[in-house]
Amino acid sequence: MVDRGASALSLPDDWPAHPDPILALNRMGSFDWDLDNGVFHMDAQAHEVFDLRPDEYDGNPTSLGIRVPRAEAHRLDALVAQAMKDGSENYGAYFRLRRRDGTLRWTHTQGYIRRDETGRPRRIIGIVRDATRELRESEVRREQAALDAALRDQTNVVQLTTAALAHARTVQDVIDVLKDTHGLTHLGATSLVFGLVEAGRIRLVAEGPAGSFVPGTDITRIDEPYPMSEAVRTLTPIFIESPEEFAARYPVLWPHITDLNITSAAYLPLIAEARPIGAMGLLYSDRHGFSPEDRNVLIALGSSIAQSLMRAMLYEQDMDLATGLQQAMLPRTIPSVPGADVAVRYRAGNATGSLGRDVGGDWYDVIPLPGGRVGAVIGDVQGHDTHAAAVMGQLRIVLRAYAAEGHTPAAVMARASVFLHELDTDRFATCLYAEADLSTGVVQVVRAGHIDPLVRRPDGSCRRISVEGGLPLGLSAEFGSLEYPVATLELDPGHTLLLCTDGLVEQPGADLDDGMQLLTTLIATGPDDVRDLADRLIDVAEERGGDDDVALLLLRRRGVDAPRAGGRLQQHVAPGDAEALAEARHMIRTAVGAWGARGLSDEIELVADELITNALMHTEGSAIVTLRVLTGRDRRLRVEVEDSSSALPRRREAGESGVSGRGLLLVDLLTDVWGVEARGGGKVVWCEFVVPERT
Repeated sequence: MVDRGASALSLPDDWPAHPDPILALNRMGSFDWDLDNGVFHMDAQAHEVFDLRPDEYDGNPTSLGIRVPRAEAHRLDALVAQAMKDGSENYGAYFRLRRRDGTLRWTHTQGYIRRDETGRPRRIIGIVRDATRELRESEVRREQAALDAALRDQTNVVQLTTAALAHARTVQDVIDVLKDTHGLTHLGATSLVFGLVEAGRIRLVAEGPAGSFVPGTDITRIDEPYPMSEAVRTLTPIFIESPEEFAARYPVLWPHITDLNITSAAYLPLIAEARPIGAMGLLYSDRHGFSPEDRNVLIALGSSIAQSLMRAMLYEQDMDLATGLQQAMLPRTIPSVPGADVAVRYRAGNATGSLGRDVGGDWYDVIPLPGGRVGAVIGDVQGHDTHAAAVMGQLRIVLRAYAAEGHTPAAVMARASVFLHELDTDRFATCLYAEADLSTGVVQVVRAGHIDPLVRRPDGSCRRISVEGGLPLGLSAEFGSLEYPVATLELDPGHTLLLCTDGLVEQPGADLDDGMQLLTTLIATGPDDVRDLADRLIDVAEERGGDDDVALLLLRRRGVDAPRAGGRLQQHVAPGDAEALAEARHMIRTAVGAWGARGLSDEIELVADELITNALMHTEGSAIVTLRVLTGRDRRLRVEVEDSSSALPRRREAGESGVSGRGLLLVDLLTDVWGVEARGGGKVVWCEFVVPERT
């Protein structure tokens, strides 16, 4: 304490302060310190606090040195001196004193500084009291607060883990959540093991950190002496509270994990639907024992993990079933197409609806056709579930059959629509069918509510091909509108035809046209090889994500070394359908140019027009126009017009003012050869033109 030295100065009249109010305080001693003469007066209770007898204290503060350690005395002196210097009215401090038996105990003092009119400190009165119990209770409260905070942290981790597990869809997602470093750190665990029950065994699917794997434990039997096995076998959690307990209970495992410095561990059975599906172990290096609260938190964590794991396992089972169904419905292999490079891709969407329904009705198909032709199909059945996949499979097979039977593209689409309408389903489908003659490059395209195709040129430029379309399959039959206009385009060597479903184009909140523009830009900057380009487009779709499936078909026409026989195009023309007649003329003009007979374009188009008009005027049904390339001693272009009438045409002279009768005269005059063939319930009028060989 501060030593002001003894003085002979007279003490104030009220010194020492009357002790009664102070003595009334609960077990507190009082003191009155005269700063002028240095006398430090203490009452009897203060003597007890300092563990001093009256004869051991003479009023001099230095006498307290036998009880107050030197370091504590220096600290108190500095505190009091600072309070007097800075004008404070009071001070307080905790300090330790040494009792007669040598033990240390905490003491608290509080002093009030009295000053004269000049502000000079003259006197300090105050109290001293034993603070051991107070500080012990305070320490207990701090420890309890720390325990409560730790429990809250663990509870928060359980809540955060449960929230993260709510988004886990697969077993691997569950494992990733559990292996998250922050989760383990918050739980206090230094190592994790996680296993699944399979056929009476536990298969280890996760362990961490790296290097903590125990050889021989990747697959263990449930009856083996391991803690995870016991947890699964008994369906009860196992709490190991010391290294000694671990070594005694599991002597087979303990020697392999001593390097991890494990002090305790918790092994939790993962139980769902009243059966064990796995087990998890949390190993600690700084925990000794588990309180009831700790155990309850970990058991709750195990229950949450088990439910998420069961949900993920059911999801994967359902997903395997749905994916297997769709793979069975899609073509197993894509046939080799002479004269073309073909690439197809499929990506399942990330649907967030029904569990395990990441499968839908998107499909593609490549159909070899007679005469060097090939059919390319892309489609999308409404819906995103196994029913959509089943409908897709039936529709794909039916459409392939109709195309292989030789129907025109428009007829293929119309028949497929009728089939879907008559199927026991409320689903409709969009579809695009392209029939390409690879020897000539002529492509006929029909569209049923689907997005337009795109064509990429060898220089990388890409354009969208506008195709007038009909209603989606199923709807067109329901509303009796089975007309599907046919668009004809020419695919030069090196050009690539791209067909896709809207999952590659559409994005939430974005316009379809903007999506098509982005796709054309992406195609233009993509690799030249169709397989690499297909991979690039699917990778972009994967990076972008989205709920919808993506089906993609690319067909690149290669150059041909020599002319090939068997090129064939067809067009259906109904009575009174001026638009179909115009499309037939366009098809003929495009085909003639593509097949190297551009010099005969006018004659061929005029003759075909006469034959079509004659069939429509003199029969009650429609006409089917067919163009094909024939080879032999010379190269010829053949035009066929089929109708349902068995009456044969007659060549006759027209009158001076007559119009009728001139058609066959023109046919006879302009063609190299022509004729008529009976065919079933109708006939075919045909004619041929000799065209020069390509150079």
